[in-house]
Amino acid sequence: MTHQVPTLSEAQKRELHETALRIVSPGKGILAADESVGSMAKRLAQVGVENTEENRRQFRQILFSADERINSCIGGVIFFHETLYQHSDNGVSFVKMIRDRGILVGVKVDKGVVPLAGTSGETTTQGLDGLSERCAQYKKDGAVFAKWRCVLKISDTNPSKLAIAENANVLARYSSICQQHGIVPIIEPEILPDGDHDLKRSQYITEKVLTAVYKAMSDHHVYLEGTLLKPNMVTGGHSCSTKYSPEEVAMATITTLRRTVPPAVTGVAFLSGGQSEEEASIHLNAINNCPLAKPWVLTFSFGRALQASALRAWRGHKENEKVATEQFIKRAEANSLACQGKYPSGDKNSDVCHRSYGSCHAY
Repeated sequence: MTHQVPTLSEAQKRELHETALRIVSPGKGILAADESVGSMAKRLAQVGVENTEENRRQFRQILFSADERINSCIGGVIFFHETLYQHSDNGVSFVKMIRDRGILVGVKVDKGVVPLAGTSGETTTQGLDGLSERCAQYKKDGAVFAKWRCVLKISDTNPSKLAIAENANVLARYSSICQQHGIVPIIEPEILPDGDHDLKRSQYITEKVLTAVYKAMSDHHVYLEGTLLKPNMVTGGHSCSTKYSPEEVAMATITTLRRTVPPAVTGVAFLSGGQSEEEASIHLNAINNCPLAKPWVLTFSFGRALQASALRAWRGHKENEKVATEQFIKRAEANSLACQGKYPSGDKNSDVCHRSYGSCHAY
């Protein structure tokens, strides 16, 4: 006989649910500013900037110093460990800068992907050791939500059953640990867009992965109302010869979620997955206008799709900081509209139409 042991008090559940709701308040999404040192190296190299701690701090400061216009667009910011303890030029901690705006602070807590032996190039994500202690410290330091990213790949043989099961289990274990410390877990099972697979194959795999993830969440007694999901949109592979319309992407994505994600989940904040800034916004808008019933808040948790134009405008030059900040605000406002199904699209600015995708991106 299965015996139920309470894992969270009613007060803990209430706190988690209220936090999750605040992050995805109407018109708001998440700024993912949690790129690792290695990932930032690739981003900065694209604009000819050296990957130093100071340059990383300067760029994050450009984002965090945006004016009150982002207060209605951004509900949460995901920090990298380094960034959580950095300060502005004026000596104000980044955490205080964000919290003073009424925006919630989150932190990436995984330790990156590692090979999964016995598979064809598949991975799992490490970082469970010491996670409980890190969560306790992060909570003291101002973080109220966390993110953990797992990565799966589509090929003729992948993802394997082992990779799906292992990554689902590690996401559930992470989620359980976070909730014990009053931290809302963002669950990110990213299926990479590498390959030439079509939309039907992408939908099939995403359904299988999300089904496994929520079975694992049940097994680990995760409180779904105190979680957020960060999935990929269901798109064809980047090398697929067929180009699908935003409406086709939206229908495949919502159909997948309806078949796999319990309505109890507070919100779904999509990753951009290497799409251009404009593509990501158009797809998010189409998803919110899809005629199927949608019981969750459907919003964004974008990194590159909020930052790419700002980074290109900055290029490491202090005199460009204000222009770069304006570019970030522009994309935040665009995605705020998109997550309400009100984005007019059609922005043909060359910057926002550049894809920022790199094969097998790991960060």
